[in-house]
Amino acid sequence: MALKIKDLPFAERPYEKLELYGEKHLSNAELLAIIIKTGTKSETSLELAQKILKLNQNTKEDELNFLSNISLEEFMQIKGIGKVKAIQLKAVCELSKRMNKPTNYKKIQIKRPDDIAKLMFPELKNETKEIVKLVMLDSKNMITKILDIAVGGNNFANFSITEILGETLKAKVPKIIVIHNHPSGSSEPSKKDIDATINLYTVAKTMGIELLDHIVIGNMEYTSIMSKIANEINKDI
Repeated sequence: MALKIKDLPFAERPYEKLELYGEKHLSNAELLAIIIKTGTKSETSLELAQKILKLNQNTKEDELNFLSNISLEEFMQIKGIGKVKAIQLKAVCELSKRMNKPTNYKKIQIKRPDDIAKLMFPELKNETKEIVKLVMLDSKNMITKILDIAVGGNNFANFSITEILGETLKAKVPKIIVIHNHPSGSSEPSKKDIDATINLYTVAKTMGIELLDHIVIGNMEYTSIMSKIANEINKDI
C-alpha cells in the first residue's frame, strides 16, 4: 500500500512544514506538492512533484526555470496530473515570470551595459523564442519606454530598422538600446546581429538618434555588441 502524505510525521508534511518552518525550508518537490494538492491512489502529491522535476533536461537539478517551458500537454502526460493540475502549474509559472518583470523601470538610469542587461535578464533568459525589445531613453539615460519590436522562432528574430526608428521618432527620445535573447543559451552575437547593429547605428546617427547598445541575452550571461564593434564605428563605449 502506498504511503500517503497524512501517514508522514506531522512536521514532514509539506503544508504543515511550511506553516511550522516557513517556505524557505521546503524542497522544490515539497513546494510543488502544495500546488498539486492531491495525489493518486498509488502516488502522493510529493511523488507526483518529483516526477515533474524529472522533466528537467538541465544538469542543474535545482534549476526550476524549465517549468515555464513545459506545455499543458506535457504536464498531463504524467499519470495523476490532469487538466486542472496542469493549469494550476502553468498559472504559477506565469505569475513567477510576471513577478520578475520590472514595474518601475521608468525610474531607472542606464549608465553601463550591465544595468540594462540585469534589468531584462529575468524576463528574457528563459524564453524559447527570440524576442527583440526597444528601450527608449531620455537625454539623461533614464528609461522612458520599453517596446517589443519583434518575436521570432527558436533561432532568429528579424527586426526592422524602419520600425525601430519610427517608434523612436514618435516617442521623441534621443537615445535607444536594442536588446534580444538567444534561446540557445549562448549570448555570442551572430554576424547578422552585428551587421544589423552597425546598420541601425549608422542610420540612427543621421537622424540625430544615438544607439547606445545592442545587448544579447543568453541563459547565464550577456554580450554588448557595441563593445565588440567599438573600433569599427569609431565610438568609445
